[in-house]
Amino acid sequence: MQETEVKFYVRDLKGIKTHLEKLDAHLVQERVLETNVRFDLPGDRLRVEGRVLRLRQDSAVRLTYKGASKNEQGVLSREEIEFVVEDFEKAKQFLEALGYQKLLYYEKYRTTYELNETLIMLDELPYGNFVEIEGEHTASLRAAADQLHLNWETAAARSYSSLFERVRETLNLSFQDLSFANFVDMKVAASDLGVHAADSET
Repeated sequence: MQETEVKFYVRDLKGIKTHLEKLDAHLVQERVLETNVRFDLPGDRLRVEGRVLRLRQDSAVRLTYKGASKNEQGVLSREEIEFVVEDFEKAKQFLEALGYQKLLYYEKYRTTYELNETLIMLDELPYGNFVEIEGEHTASLRAAADQLHLNWETAAARSYSSLFERVRETLNLSFQDLSFANFVDMKVAASDLGVHAADSET
């Protein structure tokens, strides 16, 4: 399966949700906490090659492989293989037995809508809020962004883990996990992330 997506940093996630409701977008998944663990081989071989091996728990437990991504004007496309597993801890132990090690633990809240030919994900991360649009074609991604009044030119062509590394460097943070507990009472600006807000000032 080929994954094609674009993400935007936004100030007002509730405003985006209101737009979606006005557009009669279909609610696919109500707000749910995702816990994710990225795995890698010794020497961070997968990360160096731009590949991802991830174990995720939300409403189900999923194991995902993502190939190296191609970036075309902020739109990321990459091979994705994903399947459901029964037990998060057993899957984690299985990967560790094969020699994989935890590279990163991260959390986010996600609400998912379907709009025309796209999936719209409203993502709340410890360092800020994002809208991720996923579909088969760049044209459908652009159309959805236009409907949500998102500035296409501000698309963030970096992964959430890459943005976390940027924040850690900018703010000189010592912790390794991207968790809500670690970011309590911490203000993170768009400039700390190296992004621009895609939604207009309110």
